[in-house]
Amino acid sequence: MRRFLLLAAALLMAAPASAQYPNKPIRIVVPFAAGSATDLISRILGNSVSTAVGQPVIIDNKAGADGAIAGMEVAKATPDGYTLLMATNSPMSVAPAMKKVPPYDPVADFTPITDVGRYTFFVVVHPGLPARTLPELVQYAKANPGKINYATGNTTGIVSSALFASLAKIEMVHVPYKSEPQAMTDMVGGRVQLMFASSTTAVPQVRDGKLRALVTTLPKRSQLLPDVPTIGEAGYPEFSIISWAGLYGPAKMPAEITARLNKEFVAAMGRPDVQAAMEKQAFVLTPSTPEKLAAYTKEQLESYRSILKAIGIQPE
Repeated sequence: MRRFLLLAAALLMAAPASAQYPNKPIRIVVPFAAGSATDLISRILGNSVSTAVGQPVIIDNKAGADGAIAGMEVAKATPDGYTLLMATNSPMSVAPAMKKVPPYDPVADFTPITDVGRYTFFVVVHPGLPARTLPELVQYAKANPGKINYATGNTTGIVSSALFASLAKIEMVHVPYKSEPQAMTDMVGGRVQLMFASSTTAVPQVRDGKLRALVTTLPKRSQLLPDVPTIGEAGYPEFSIISWAGLYGPAKMPAEITARLNKEFVAAMGRPDVQAAMEKQAFVLTPSTPEKLAAYTKEQLESYRSILKAIGIQPE
């Protein structure tokens, strides 16, 4: 018996680390502050995966630099499957596209695991602005150039606002904030009048009558605010900004660990409780293979480069 136990222990020690994965907490680095839409979806998925694998899934918020701080940390991490990035278009598309010398390569420096989903954004205005539809907003902006202050709390807001202003041929004043919750506070207070905001921060204020939603930027209307038209229905079908999230690890992560993570997170996205929680955030789940996320990452990087060039935003 003693000889058998020694042999079993030796075999266990000789087994690759991936065979025992996961045997300690998994950390998901989130590029935005606690309470943000990305933070909430990460916690919903993390809790579900934690229960399934029997290990804690820890959410680590590393906000700043349009998500590049979080991106750099994960890109430099040991590729053992215990440090992951819940990335969005901010660190994977916008931040690299806006820099002449990008902080990292979103394609070469990461291991794609699975696509996660699409955020719902709304164009919201303060009730003091005399516009109840998007065409009325454009009409007012053209009659009052430079009198609308618009807030942004992330790169999606920055690029979306700039693209919309370019398409509508209007002039507005940009008031940037470090995060969406900060921007929303000033929106409700009337210090700024317009914002491209995620459903997480926008919908509660709209339902309370503190803000007015003019359109959603997704191709389909949101179930949260079904009376609000899409931006295409309101006259701007060429608006092409997609706000998305995907899960990545550092480059050169073992294939078997990538496959295990893909399996667990895709399974989590299929659970009814997770789907119900995501619906409350108006977050559309789009699980995928690692290969599909790799192709989408390349596609979105090129798309944002083209959009930034078209609206005159030059890499710094």
